[in-house]
Amino acid sequence: MDIFIQQIINGLVLGSVYALVALGYTMVYGIINLINFAHGDVLMVGALTSWTVVVALQGTGLPGWLLMLISLVAAIIVCATLNFVIEKIAYRPLRNAPRLAPLITAIGMSLLLQTLAMIIWKPTNKAYPTLLPTTPIHLGGAVISPTQVMILSVTAICLAILTWLVNYTRLGRAMRATAENPRVAALMGIRPDVVISATFIIGAVLAAIAGVMYASNYGIAQHAMGFIPGLKAFTAAVFGGIGNLAGAVVGGILLGVIEAIGSGYLGTLTGNVLGSQYSDIIAFIVLIIMLTLRPSGLLGERVADRA
Repeated sequence: MDIFIQQIINGLVLGSVYALVALGYTMVYGIINLINFAHGDVLMVGALTSWTVVVALQGTGLPGWLLMLISLVAAIIVCATLNFVIEKIAYRPLRNAPRLAPLITAIGMSLLLQTLAMIIWKPTNKAYPTLLPTTPIHLGGAVISPTQVMILSVTAICLAILTWLVNYTRLGRAMRATAENPRVAALMGIRPDVVISATFIIGAVLAAIAGVMYASNYGIAQHAMGFIPGLKAFTAAVFGGIGNLAGAVVGGILLGVIEAIGSGYLGTLTGNVLGSQYSDIIAFIVLIIMLTLRPSGLLGERVADRA
């Protein structure tokens, strides 16, 4: 039972990261029907930017929590600017093109970001410093670290702020109107280009936060680190219902928990044929099963019909 509780905790932490990234996927898809496959690499840029700032300021005597906060702000600024530029130069010109064109562009942008990161930060693993206390908190027979508590807390705060933003602010109403029908929204005084750019920026902020949390939890950052989390976050978005904000959160948390439990018991269930190193396949098995049984996802797909 202690092992099971520990895996649940690990799954919630991992699922929190997936949920933040999945929200970026589902917000963009809900408004312009685009799968931004470069979104996972924005997470990577955020993690490496944070690592750069932390290493540069490490000898200044600042407390670890302040170093993390400063590096997080820097990562958010860099990622928001990056995603704004990507939308402006790569996706906006193809907005009315056949769907295959922006999809290929998104994959190409992902490869471009990985290559640029490899050039800037070199293709080596970067040890992300431990900035928070390491004394574990005991929950029965399981333990949770202060870093993991921080991840769960920050995720909950981000989700609450995003829910408020989408449902109760002028920008949120503009986003919902643009998702429903951008032409009609424009006739009512809403500027769809501005709304879409804001959506990309919000997604980048969430990806930057997820990148910093991912790097601080696993203690490593490198140029290809965003590919697998990005792919799994996309799986989580489809799992919960692409275009559905609540579905992205539910899908991310469930996927993280399923993956953690699977990695803990995969060896036992398969007679040690498959070990925990094969846990990545669980996410995609879940995706295949979900697409087969319920193509619209757990909570249903929310994508407005274009008039």
